Amino acid sequence: MVTRRGLHHSKNLSTFRNRKSSFLSVTLYVIILFALSIFIFMLYSKDILDDEQNTPLLRVDNSKHEQLLDNQLWESPSSHGLRPCVKPTSKYKAVPVLDRYMTVRCNGGLNQMRTGIADMVAVARIMNATLVIPQLDKSSFWQDTSTFSDIFDEVHFIESLQHDVRIVKELPKELESLPRARKHFTSWAGLSYYEEMTELWKDYQVIHVAKSDARLANNYLPLDIQRLRCRALYHALRFSPSIESLGKKLMERLRSRAKRYIALHLRYEKDMLSFTGCTYGLSNAESEELKVMREKTSHWKIKNINSTEQRISGLCPLTPMEVGIFLQALGFPRSTLIYIAAGEIYGGERHLLELKSRFPNIVFKEMLATQEELRTFSNHASQTAALDYIISVESDVFIPSHSGNMARAVEGHRRFLGHRKTITPDRNNILANAISRFVCDNQSFAKRKKGLVELFDKLEARLLEVSSFYSLVNQLHKNRFGAPRKRGAAPLGIKGRARSRLQESFYQNPYPECICKSETGMR
Repeated sequence: MVTRRGLHHSKNLSTFRNRKSSFLSVTLYVIILFALSIFIFMLYSKDILDDEQNTPLLRVDNSKHEQLLDNQLWESPSSHGLRPCVKPTSKYKAVPVLDRYMTVRCNGGLNQMRTGIADMVAVARIMNATLVIPQLDKSSFWQDTSTFSDIFDEVHFIESLQHDVRIVKELPKELESLPRARKHFTSWAGLSYYEEMTELWKDYQVIHVAKSDARLANNYLPLDIQRLRCRALYHALRFSPSIESLGKKLMERLRSRAKRYIALHLRYEKDMLSFTGCTYGLSNAESEELKVMREKTSHWKIKNINSTEQRISGLCPLTPMEVGIFLQALGFPRSTLIYIAAGEIYGGERHLLELKSRFPNIVFKEMLATQEELRTFSNHASQTAALDYIISVESDVFIPSHSGNMARAVEGHRRFLGHRKTITPDRNNILANAISRFVCDNQSFAKRKKGLVELFDKLEARLLEVSSFYSLVNQLHKNRFGAPRKRGAAPLGIKGRARSRLQESFYQNPYPECICKSETGMR
């Protein structure tokens, strides 16, 4: 007989078993759901990974972005349809050939002589003179004995200008013993000055011009005279066949090394540093050597120069280290191929290392040409400078470290050929607003507005963050890539000869006379 207590115990046991069974079922159900969730998640994740691997949209976007940045770095500014424009106007007439002759002694380096010769072609036209092939400077720093025909294609020069000016190789024998009017023509002289000089023909049959550089004004000359200067410089003054041939070979060898290259006119040569008195970054012994050289060079009038003041004023060439930092700030990658268009760098490898540490892919003409190819050019600095000129004009980007004769000539030629990218470092321009945003602790710095020199000094003193320096450099140079613009005038308030001296060089920017949109004058 089952007691009431026994029934109660049996009922409790049954309830416990039912609860245990229910708990196990729920637990098992939860485990199954969890496992199923993991399986679904893994399967879905696999599909996502497969989709990402099979869909290259993200990679294409990155590639396009990198390509866009690369193009912006290298591409030339828009020329806005502007093209070379040197054909004479309808008013340009042939001049009578008279028995008057002009002999010329050029002065300076290659590009100073080239622009001087172009000026003399125009002066001969104005004065209605027969131009005798100019004598080149053999007494400059380089002591180059090259003749006109060693550097230039003499026959092409004469023939290409035959409708403009009569040019002969030599002065007729019968005139060699006659007295000559020896003239130092006034610098930056205008049309009226040379029209007055024609009075010399009344007493002389031969005029000898002692200096050729900067003898003609930059502005306010007749359009046909300006275009004649461009025809003389860009068409007639072609380099000799041997120079043109080797220059082309060196360019081809550069292109075989990299798709694009920078031509860097690193004006850190002994003569430039001595002439400007710039000794920043040099040793005491090097500074003293440059001082002695300046004192011994008789035609350099200024002997005592304050190097610090020169640098602060932006009158010194950038050092190799500064050039390297500058290129980094602009965004050029470490692998960039850089051709050094210059003579021997003062201090040699010791100073170059500061540039090579940032951009190791650096080459000189001596690394591209064989010893045999360069043998005929040895001890002829003007001929080797012509090679640098060719390679610089044809480069993807041209950057001069100082605004000297070659820098101005190459920039002007590149503008003439379609405004090829030319980056001119601004050593002392106004950047007050941008500077004040980054250097709030130094108000006097913002007021002095000295451009790159100040930025380099602030960076060296750690008063400017690298990122801020990069940003400021790019702001400073956003309008200095060689885009079309009219030639700059002298600052307001400047009068007299100083005004002519401070005008932008015609050969640095021959726009608008030799560059235009109209079909009229195209050639």
